This record gives sequence, structure tokens and C-alpha cells, in this order.
Amino acid sequence: MLTTSQAASRAGVNPQTLRYYLKRGLLAPPPRSTSGYRRYSPEVVRRIRFIRRSQQLGFTLQEIKQLLELRANPEVPCDDVRRRAMEKLADVEQRILSLRKIRSSLRELVERCRAGSGPAYCPILESLEDET
Repeated sequence: MLTTSQAASRAGVNPQTLRYYLKRGLLAPPPRSTSGYRRYSPEVVRRIRFIRRSQQLGFTLQEIKQLLELRANPEVPCDDVRRRAMEKLADVEQRILSLRKIRSSLRELVERCRAGSGPAYCPILESLEDET
């Protein structure tokens, strides 16, 4: 059994992160020692790593909770998980398109700006006031 600090360290997170996951219901409440300290099984390290990797792939904590529920059910077909991953992929691709538009707009603004022209007329500031 591991203490909170040991489990967090092995999973590569800080103890506050582990407590946050516990509070959000991503981890089951662990048993406590006779002195009142939480005691985690080594399996919790794998679960925390699963959560962190899922976050890195863009899944929200609510989505991760659903993935953990699917993971716990051996009868869930892989297609269910694949569908969720495809939905996340579509979401990421949409965000990439949006970010490319933002990048293009910012590049255009930077190119229109005459460095050193002062704040009296700045195309960047002017464009931020436009309603378009």
C-alpha cells in the first residue's frame, strides 16, 4: 500500500492532483490506516497515468470518467471507445481549424501594423474595436 505522496510520485503528479481526482470521483476513496492516512494500492498509479494521458489527448475529466467506466466493464466493445476517440479527434480538428484562422488574422494584423507609429493610430487596436 502507498501513501498519498508515494502514489502521486510514482504516477508523476503532485499530491494535490491526486486529491483533486479523488474529489472529482475519478479515484475510489482509499482505505485509511489506523492512524487515519489514506493508503492506495499500486493499481491507483496506473489509473492516474490513464487519467493524465487522457487529459494530454484532450479528454475532459467528465469524458475520462466515462472512459474509466468503459475500461472497468470487460463487456464493452472496443467500438464504443473508438467512437469516443473519433468524436474527440473531430473536436481537436475543429479547434485546429479555428486556431489556424486566429493565426491568419493575427499575421495579417501584424503585417498591417507600422512599428513605431505610436498608439494614436494602431491597426491592431483599431481592428479590435471593429464589430466584424
